[in-house]
Amino acid sequence: MPTSAFNWNYPTLIAHRGAGKHAPENTLAAVRLGHQHGFTMMEYDVKLSRDGVAILLHDDDIRRTSNGAGLASTYSFADLLHFDFGAWLDKKYTGEPILSLATMAAYTIANGIRSNIEIKPETGFEAETGARVARLAQQLWQDADLPPLLSSFSETALEAAKLAAPDLPRALLIENHVPADYLERMRRLGCVALNLDTKLTTHELVKETLAAGYQMCIWTVNDPARAKELLSWGCKGIVTDAIDTISPSAHFEDI
Repeated sequence: MPTSAFNWNYPTLIAHRGAGKHAPENTLAAVRLGHQHGFTMMEYDVKLSRDGVAILLHDDDIRRTSNGAGLASTYSFADLLHFDFGAWLDKKYTGEPILSLATMAAYTIANGIRSNIEIKPETGFEAETGARVARLAQQLWQDADLPPLLSSFSETALEAAKLAAPDLPRALLIENHVPADYLERMRRLGCVALNLDTKLTTHELVKETLAAGYQMCIWTVNDPARAKELLSWGCKGIVTDAIDTISPSAHFEDI
């Protein structure tokens, strides 16, 4: 276990996929909207194009969030730029392009926005994606005052990220059920935090995790009362879609 608890210097409130329910998720439009609501930290998903460019995309297939179809890994980044990643949500976002991690880094660093990069590899590309995203993040944020937090459901991706960029902080993502040996897994992966589904988060689990020297970031929390409860238990991060009610602009943290 860590010799001492990780110093969580990140904001408490984190916009899920940017403002991913109000603007096209994982796009610059979503990040801008989240920022307009006062969020200074964004969570977003990163995987690789066919030519190894780190791109922001949740699904393996581009069908749901673009006017194209097929696995992102079958397209080069130049090919992906021909698709519309905005109109699926609202015609006012027509023409929104897919976003590269390099562009995301430039925008967020320039605007004082922190990042939780979820490494979201396609099946079979776990190690390659973890290593490549970690190395790129280390390079892109090398002059930033605070590095991004890397997280993943894939322990293979996190292990590769640890080997590629050991100094970047990592968090283990868990959904469905919490393994009995979750603390050992976190220790092995050199994690500093547990990013846990709110449905699995109990007071006892929070106390156990904090006592072991790890921080907790909970997703996706859209009920203000639940968010307040989790913070009162000692959780450090709240990932939310509710940019209107659980947001800095709504003075949520002052309530």
